Amino acid sequence: MRAQATVTFAVVSLIGSSQATLAWADDSAELAKQALNPVAAMYSLPIQYNWDQKMGPSGEGMHSVTNIQPVLPFTLNEDWNLISRTILPVIDQHGLAPGGVADKSGVGDVTQSFFFSPKQPTHSGWILGAGPALLIPTGSDELLSSEQWALGPTVVALKQSNGWTRGILANHLWGLEGSPADDKEKVNQTFLQPFFSYTNHQFTTYGINTESTYNWQSREWSVPINLTVTQLLKIDGHPLTVQAGPRYWADTAKDGPQGWGFRVAVTFLFPR
Repeated sequence: MRAQATVTFAVVSLIGSSQATLAWADDSAELAKQALNPVAAMYSLPIQYNWDQKMGPSGEGMHSVTNIQPVLPFTLNEDWNLISRTILPVIDQHGLAPGGVADKSGVGDVTQSFFFSPKQPTHSGWILGAGPALLIPTGSDELLSSEQWALGPTVVALKQSNGWTRGILANHLWGLEGSPADDKEKVNQTFLQPFFSYTNHQFTTYGINTESTYNWQSREWSVPINLTVTQLLKIDGHPLTVQAGPRYWADTAKDGPQGWGFRVAVTFLFPR
């Protein structure tokens, strides 16, 4: 009887462990998908560090930006969500101008986007979102800010299937009438972020994207190509992703970054 009880306990423990493992795998697979979805109905806090080089007239300048990007979802009704995405840049730049006159550290301008997004994908599986984007002149120094308000539309469309995620996020910002300072160029720019990635069974995601900006005033492109590896982890039961990878500037504005840079990021996930 004692032997039977021991065997029964072992079998029950094995079944329970297997079920827990399957539940964790299903949960993690869904988290990995949501982490790649800009309009997922999940609270998250991405913190992203970008480093670039060879800037300024001498080509000896460097520039780093730490983007703090809280994502807040709101339920509007049975069919629609409102997703708030904020980008607060913390900037550090050196060597961009002779004599160190442009050496600055501080906060840049906030970009605030709101996406109205259907809760269900389309019949063909596309996840959509659209709404307004707002540039808020929060820069702590005139060299770190456009010193003007800007407004425009933003859209996102993506599809996820069989581990693949592909899509695009875009916006356009126009400086509001009368807002630019006398020595500032009026904001008139288009941002395009096509993205493509694959997530394997270990919840590792290999991705490529560009974050291209076209300045309609100067008629210049800035095109960094980002290659990233992202891993979903759970630490003390709390899910997060860590990301790292190089970036290469395929095109750049005058005195902008050139050559190679890199990105590292951590995203804290808070499933609802």
